[in-house]
Amino acid sequence: MSSREEMSMPLETARLLLRAPREQDLDEIYGLHADPVTNRFSPGGPLHSAEAAAALLQSWLAHWQSQGFGYWVIAEREHPEQLLGCGGIMNRPIGGQPGLYLYFRFRPHAWGRGYASEMAQAALTQAFDIRHAPAVQAVVQPANTPSRKTLERIGMLLKGSLADVPGQAPSLVYEITAARWATLPKTPPEPTPFGA
Repeated sequence: MSSREEMSMPLETARLLLRAPREQDLDEIYGLHADPVTNRFSPGGPLHSAEAAAALLQSWLAHWQSQGFGYWVIAEREHPEQLLGCGGIMNRPIGGQPGLYLYFRFRPHAWGRGYASEMAQAALTQAFDIRHAPAVQAVVQPANTPSRKTLERIGMLLKGSLADVPGQAPSLVYEITAARWATLPKTPPEPTPFGA
């Protein structure tokens, strides 16, 4: 089995099943990204059509095809058929600079349980221990306190801001370097309390 095939195999963490998306995940991915609640901090707002969700999914599938890794669909190990969210790392330029980008979005009933931190720990392990990336970045809206706290709990540091959406407050750019990752404990931090 090639290393690319190994990376596309489902991955299990303490509570989660992380796997590559499939065409048949379209309805779930659309539901997640069309929900106004899960997208309240998304500058572009919720997706407004199944076609937009299909384009999003196709971009994820193309990344998996070309790179051998990408965003996962996320479920509890005990309920692998029920999508909790999506997340992971992909190659994506930030401020015009190439690099690995950490992303996550979960259904509201999964908030405050530490799932984002648990998934992110697996994503950073892949980025640094398997892909030997120099750094991973994430972009978040200033008002998105729960996601900011999650990024800080997994060891990411505020690096700067990025005027990425016209008419909106600049997004915050967080980063964790390989050198910093090497000094951190490799267990998921405590969950960010809901509403924190």
